[in-house]
Amino acid sequence: MALTHDDIKASLNTKFGEQLASYDESYGMLCATIPAAKNLEVIQFLYNDEKMKFRFLTDLTAIHYPDRTQEELCVVYHLHNLQDNTRLRIKAYVPVAQPDIQSLTPVFKGADWLEREAYDFFGVNFLGHPNLIRIMNVEEMDYFPLRKEYPMEDPSRRDKDDEMFGRGGSQFY
Repeated sequence: MALTHDDIKASLNTKFGEQLASYDESYGMLCATIPAAKNLEVIQFLYNDEKMKFRFLTDLTAIHYPDRTQEELCVVYHLHNLQDNTRLRIKAYVPVAQPDIQSLTPVFKGADWLEREAYDFFGVNFLGHPNLIRIMNVEEMDYFPLRKEYPMEDPSRRDKDDEMFGRGGSQFY
């Protein structure tokens, strides 16, 4: 029998009770929002439990929500149960002032590079990571480029003027 969203919710609620924040279903995928302090414990359970069997980390990334006080950074995990072909999204929020969350490298060796990328671009500090250094940007960078703290384009640049791309001024059609 295939693993259902209700089965996943029931297992997580049985194991963690009211400690999990909430559930959501969008685009057919179950999403569980968990406390950041529980990320390693919850994901270790999902990996080890013989009913859950979420043993493949598809993706790990971060999102910056500058308007969410004390929850500015969201770490997003996509897990896959290959046996039942079931996917699960896990979200955990951390404050930008102290963006600490446990590393998943003890569970998934492949989390190594994904966590380094989230650190490099968003500044998420993965506690216990074996080599948390920048992976694409230079070590000397003192900012995290994918945070929404900077304007997307320099408005003074003439080469980025909309008229150069047919979006302003005279129209060609």
